[in-house]
Amino acid sequence: MSKKVSFFNLSIYKILSKEQSFLDQARIRLLYYGFFLIFVALGALYLSVYFQNQKMLAYTALFLMGAVIVLFKYLTWRPDWRGTAHALLIVGTLVNSSLVYVSMQTVNIITVQVIIIVIAFSYYMLGQQWGLIYSLLNTIPVLVFMIIEYNSGYVIGIKPNKIDQSTIIISLFANFILLIFIHSHFYTAFLKNIKHLKDSSREQARLYNQMETAIEKAEKSARIKSEFLSTMSHEIRTPLNAVIGMSNLLMMSSPRPDQRENLEVLKFSANNLLAIVNDVLDFSKIESGKVVFENIRFNLVELMNNICGGQILKAEEKGLLFKLDVDSSLKNKVLFGDPTRITQIIFNLVSNAIKFTPQGNIWVRVTCVEDRHNTVTVNFSVRDTGIGIEKENLENIFEPFTQESLATTREYGGTGLGLAIVKRLLELQDLQITVNSTMGYGSEFSFYMEFPVSTEVVTEVVAAPETKQPAESPLACLRVLIAEDNMVNVMLMKKLLSKWNINPTIAENGERAVEFMQYGNFDIILMDLQMPVMNGFDASKEIRKMADPKKSGIPIIALTASALFDIKEQVYEAGMNDYVSKPFKPDDLLEKLNNYALRKRVV
Repeated sequence: MSKKVSFFNLSIYKILSKEQSFLDQARIRLLYYGFFLIFVALGALYLSVYFQNQKMLAYTALFLMGAVIVLFKYLTWRPDWRGTAHALLIVGTLVNSSLVYVSMQTVNIITVQVIIIVIAFSYYMLGQQWGLIYSLLNTIPVLVFMIIEYNSGYVIGIKPNKIDQSTIIISLFANFILLIFIHSHFYTAFLKNIKHLKDSSREQARLYNQMETAIEKAEKSARIKSEFLSTMSHEIRTPLNAVIGMSNLLMMSSPRPDQRENLEVLKFSANNLLAIVNDVLDFSKIESGKVVFENIRFNLVELMNNICGGQILKAEEKGLLFKLDVDSSLKNKVLFGDPTRITQIIFNLVSNAIKFTPQGNIWVRVTCVEDRHNTVTVNFSVRDTGIGIEKENLENIFEPFTQESLATTREYGGTGLGLAIVKRLLELQDLQITVNSTMGYGSEFSFYMEFPVSTEVVTEVVAAPETKQPAESPLACLRVLIAEDNMVNVMLMKKLLSKWNINPTIAENGERAVEFMQYGNFDIILMDLQMPVMNGFDASKEIRKMADPKKSGIPIIALTASALFDIKEQVYEAGMNDYVSKPFKPDDLLEKLNNYALRKRVV
């Protein structure tokens, strides 16, 4: 025990604490009150043997009384009950042996009682191991003495003390009192301890039930949160799909310069809103632990050019100089990794650099720091000459929904999720991001990432000789069935597909889509997932069950604004071929339609 009190303390309450168990408190009380009983008993014995002129026994009693006083003072000053118990047992063992071999030179009932007291006291105070040790230290010497005395008699040059009947009675009485006190005290302590354990067990059971309830509530809350995010995502993305889609349609219609400027503002605002929604959903997905990293082939140089291509234009609009520098040794390497997550990380870092740099430069560097043939270690660095970050705020910027300061949020906007997403994505791969920043001079974010290297060699693409393309577009005569319940999106899809000379058939729900497939012929289905009567998943499953192989094998592309984390898996499990998230870029949908149209022509 480390508790310390005043040297002059004599109170037991100052050496007891709530942190001690019931048994430990009982042991301290046993020592504290036991010292009083022993001292009184020794005082009575001292007077008895003193008046009988038994000097050795009188000195022994005085020695024991002094030891009791010293140990009592030590216990009330430094409440080390274990050390005190050991010291008391050692003194008792030595005195017991000296009484048998020197002072009295015999084994009587008093000696046996002392041994019993030592055994009981050592087991109760110090446990089984020390109890056994002190029991053997007290019993073996006495047994040895009895054997010696039985075989040859025990004789030494010191005259033994003889005690009268009154001294024997005092000793027996004192020993009985001590034995009763020890057993009674610990019996009460054991009962209290058992009751405490029962109460603790009941309390633990209650807490366990509360914990289970809390876990159920947390899981339910997580499900509700996921469903809420999915619903809100669908409700926000559906009108956004119309806003962005109509903006794209109007911009494809050769608007006047003043109209184009208005459309650009409209499209920019809609894309900003979409970016905020995507950030919240991405962060929720990461926090839920449902992020799965791919391990596919990609070329890092091409990936970085694609990521920074649009960002360069964005930087130039602000008058910033944007420089992308990718290590030339990576040019002809095919790496394994997750290009989607790398894109997400770099895009967030570069977007932040552009946002917080009023003037100056943006540098994006990708350096191969170690090439071991089968793996490469790459350093990614994004540096700017922006506003910089205060040193005490460097850790805070990675917290979700947090920016460097309130003034920064007001001036530059944003959700404060970009860097949180970057940090979480890197941490999930056991990677760390490093930040160096100086207020007014800019910031640099960097991290290292290791990639396995494919044995495939990237070769320069040689332009093939031009061949005469057929006059007819691959999308000509493509029969498209659209399953969509939202009239605004229906109008948008009709206008968009008309640009590609496609006249689609519209089914207002999944059940109607199945009916159209039963009685009509189509080349491809664009299937919304959340519809009344029958959703897109069930409709796709019904179509895959059709007897006609041409109908059951028709390509189905899912179109949805849902934000469920496992939506892709659900899409493929339902038998759909592809997935496009709303709001989508017209070019993305056009590319997928062209791919399936070309497959149809090949077949």
